[in-house]
Amino acid sequence: MKNLVLILSLVLLFFSCKEEVTSETYRVSKARTSKVTSEKSTLKYKTLEVNGINIAYREAGDPKNPTIVLLHGFPASSYQYRKVLAQLSNEFHLIAPDYPGFGNSDFPDGETFTYTFDNIATTMESFLEQKNINSYAIMIQDYGAPIGFRLATAHPERITAIINQNGNAYEEGLGEAWAGIKALWKHRTKETEAALLPAFSLEGLKWQYTHGVRDTETVDPDTYNLDFLRLSRPNAHAVNLDLFYDYQNNVKLYPKWQQYLRDHQPPLLIVWGKNDAFFPESGAEAFKKDVKDIDYNIYDTGHFALEEEGDAIIENMRIFMRNLNK
Repeated sequence: MKNLVLILSLVLLFFSCKEEVTSETYRVSKARTSKVTSEKSTLKYKTLEVNGINIAYREAGDPKNPTIVLLHGFPASSYQYRKVLAQLSNEFHLIAPDYPGFGNSDFPDGETFTYTFDNIATTMESFLEQKNINSYAIMIQDYGAPIGFRLATAHPERITAIINQNGNAYEEGLGEAWAGIKALWKHRTKETEAALLPAFSLEGLKWQYTHGVRDTETVDPDTYNLDFLRLSRPNAHAVNLDLFYDYQNNVKLYPKWQQYLRDHQPPLLIVWGKNDAFFPESGAEAFKKDVKDIDYNIYDTGHFALEEEGDAIIENMRIFMRNLNK
């Protein structure tokens, strides 16, 4: 009888403990889920009309926190900053717009909107002013550099810092992949335009994301597939050839941007993929000529370094921005 009572007591104790463990596990799991949900819930997909054009943008984080404006490259969109938006919104206010003709923004034809870097930068400046954002860091990549440096030279007092992921401002930073575009600058003909059309193919777009990457499985295929769909729209090739041709005006502005760097010495974080065929490491190295204090980081990856090295880059961004705002 005593043995039976002992056995029953042990059984009851077992189920009681199991219930407590299960309850605690559920509570912890629910808390973790709530935390993840809470962090994700700050990301919003918005549009704002700027000079008659609907500009799509992603916004995350508390506007009371320091702002980072994320300026995308070619052939991309604000989608390229999805990891930054997800991981840094708990500490910073993040805004990633799509330029006219890119991403989810309106795609006006060439007669309605002149596709030059001057005009895109003017649109982005108006966008930020309408958002009442007048103090911000910029993250620049590829096309984001000529747009970001136009913003900086127009209003240097607004720029709190520059985070540079393969955003060029020096002639020595133009890699071998520019040969075809330089030929277009010299003579814009049907032949020099046709030579650049493979860049708009699915294979050509995939190459831009995967070239120089150690592990291609780290590259989200949605990147180049989304870009291909957008570049398959009517007039998309013509518009982007206009921007290829206009890029020579960015090179002419390099001395002005370099003077801005020398005069204002903005806090500068370099997070550069060294295997970029368009903007090799020599482009990152060149900034050392004009900026005295650089947080300098080079990664063994390609043009879109956030794809393969996102976690490391974002951690560097977090530390850089924290130090900036101490």
